[in-house]
Amino acid sequence: MNAATRLAQDQQTLLRAVLGGQGDDALWALVDSNAWNPSGAAEKSLARRGLQAYQSHGLALAQRALGAAYPVIAELMGDENFAALAQHFWRQQPPTCGDMAQWGKGLANFLSAAPQLAGEPFLADVARVEWALHRASVAADASPDLASFACLSAGAPAMPSLTLSPGVWLLVSAFPVVSLIGANRLPAADRRPALAQAAALLARGTGENALVWREGFRARVKCISAAEQALLAGESLAAALTKAGCAEERNSQPAFDFTEWLAHAVKTSLVTGASLINNDDVIPDGTGASA
Repeated sequence: MNAATRLAQDQQTLLRAVLGGQGDDALWALVDSNAWNPSGAAEKSLARRGLQAYQSHGLALAQRALGAAYPVIAELMGDENFAALAQHFWRQQPPTCGDMAQWGKGLANFLSAAPQLAGEPFLADVARVEWALHRASVAADASPDLASFACLSAGAPAMPSLTLSPGVWLLVSAFPVVSLIGANRLPAADRRPALAQAAALLARGTGENALVWREGFRARVKCISAAEQALLAGESLAAALTKAGCAEERNSQPAFDFTEWLAHAVKTSLVTGASLINNDDVIPDGTGASA
């Protein structure tokens, strides 16, 4: 075995020890397998402490990185429980690249599968929205193409559809995820009424349609109506408006004003333009296409 191959193997062994949370025996086996093989008790103790320091640093980094992407999950779970979650997730799904901001995408499914959290199923959807916010904050810039809106009145065989900004993401949730996130993002002194309202919605089994997008330099989330959900799901405008009208009628709400809605959507960087699509080009209902 040449030196380069041996070095690569040793690095992988160290990485597994740091990420895997292995015990002293595994850590010592790593030291023992390296070219530097200490023989004195003091040297062995120093080597073990060094490896354990790497491991402790990795677990602390896991909590910080996950907390940056999921501050509301951290708030809902509490410091101690979230620290344990971060460490377990780190060991089960360690980072695969050097950019820690890219780590954590699988947390929602991880929470869904955790038997300890079966009584709090809303946490997974909260995590999905938080990850969408995390990704939307670094989504690509987009400028409105005002000329493209002319196709909305064109009588072409193809159907017009709205063009959304990068980072736009939709979720139809059975839980009041937007209210839960909004309440927990308020300053501590202002939270109590919003938390009480979110808790009441949760107790009643009220779901919310969540929309995530980037406006300027800020990722935003809001609760949208079924009509807006239909418009943003990627279908043709004709089909979306039909669904929007049916949704408003079903919910006994006033008629949907598409012109007013579109002007606001363009102003807030949600919609950037329009394009013509064929039936074969229609994408499925939005449940997180770009996050």
